[in-house]
Amino acid sequence: MADHITHHPNPDAVNAAIATVASAPADTLMLTDAESWKRVRELALRQLNRFISYEAKVLKGDHADAIHDMRVASRRLQQVLDLLYPKPRLPELRRMRREIRRCRQVLGEVRNCDVLLELAGRSLGRKRSARREAWTALQHFLLMRRSEGFLRAMRKLGKINLAILYVSLKEFLHRERAHDHAGAHHHHEPAAPHPNFADALNAALDSTWKRFTDQLAESHRHPRPEVIHGARIATKRLRYLLEVFHDFGVAGSTEALIWLRQLQQHLGDWHDLEVLEQMMIAMVARPEFLRDHLPLAMNVEKLILRNRESKMGLEEKYSRMSRDSADMRRLKEWVAYVLASPSAALAKG
Repeated sequence: MADHITHHPNPDAVNAAIATVASAPADTLMLTDAESWKRVRELALRQLNRFISYEAKVLKGDHADAIHDMRVASRRLQQVLDLLYPKPRLPELRRMRREIRRCRQVLGEVRNCDVLLELAGRSLGRKRSARREAWTALQHFLLMRRSEGFLRAMRKLGKINLAILYVSLKEFLHRERAHDHAGAHHHHEPAAPHPNFADALNAALDSTWKRFTDQLAESHRHPRPEVIHGARIATKRLRYLLEVFHDFGVAGSTEALIWLRQLQQHLGDWHDLEVLEQMMIAMVARPEFLRDHLPLAMNVEKLILRNRESKMGLEEKYSRMSRDSADMRRLKEWVAYVLASPSAALAKG
């Protein structure tokens, strides 16, 4: 099947979008570059505070939502930092960025277990749950894996030292904000020039969009699990970058975010089934389990086969959504318009 994803904008769509903005009221205003960068730094500080606010609940170990929320906050914080400080980055910032990513990674297995435990609980909650014994065995296996994974995660988080990370990054962002304030109020001191905000936002969108479309195209050509997972990560990065556009009131960003959330949710459902299969295979692959529970292992294998059918259905739906659907075409046209005229897109009424 031909691949319809392209990074190049449709000229007619771009011209139509620019014509719409050109007809905007004459008193349209824009924030200055300094005001825009200050606003993004304030957004980064809010995301940092949100990220660290989940620490206490995460450490308690029994707050599945807090683990999920901390991982999401880490992605949002990282995306805003990447906009503020694109490559090449200062060594100090590179270190803090690695630690943020590391926090998310070490909690990944615990989060996967939490999602699958919820799924197993729903299956067991049904009055006529098929293969109840298999689901019960999987639930016990997941509880064991979560307990072991949580202990490993806490040891690794202890090595990162979230308190030092928080204070260091907050001081880094405050230094930048204080520098802006000094440049705005002490005119006798030369202020460092601000990069053009519209151009910087445009460059971030250009690279993130290209990664997104390239990853989707690769997943259509080679729909292996690791490639589809890469498309899922690229979708998250694009969504969290577009949240900055939405924060600046860019027209069309709300609709783009709604569809990206739908695509991310669909890929998340696929990912849950992929991880579920891996967990079930890991459970039945243990020699002692096969030796002592062979009939049960055969029931689990039937669950694996049924799970694969459901996963294939999600992959087919993902392919339809991400190839040449009406929503995908609208997203392409919106991105093409923003890339063609970033200043017009940022114009404030």
